[in-house]
Amino acid sequence: MAKKGSIKKVFPGGNTAKGFFSYYDNIIGTDATRLFIIKGGPGVGKSSFMKKIAQEMIDKGYDVEFHQCSSDNGSVDGIVIPALKIAMIDGTAPHAGVS
Repeated sequence: MAKKGSIKKVFPGGNTAKGFFSYYDNIIGTDATRLFIIKGGPGVGKSSFMKKIAQEMIDKGYDVEFHQCSSDNGSVDGIVIPALKIAMIDGTAPHAGVS
């Protein structure tokens, strides 16, 4: 039986005493092989879709980073598979870099 990958949960942004602080620009390096931006209205399944993709990769033995939503820690704003240099990010406003 193949070894399963692990999950690392991170918060790339959050409200602090000094206002909102963001690490969104550092989610994945400039050497990324693939960056998928998904968009859609509230409740259409973006977070669930990313969690499903992540679980498939974990089952294949890859470690996956879950970038948790700062306003709802049950949701993810993105996933990163560091070994493959792949990220999938919610590109729907008000997320970082979206206008």
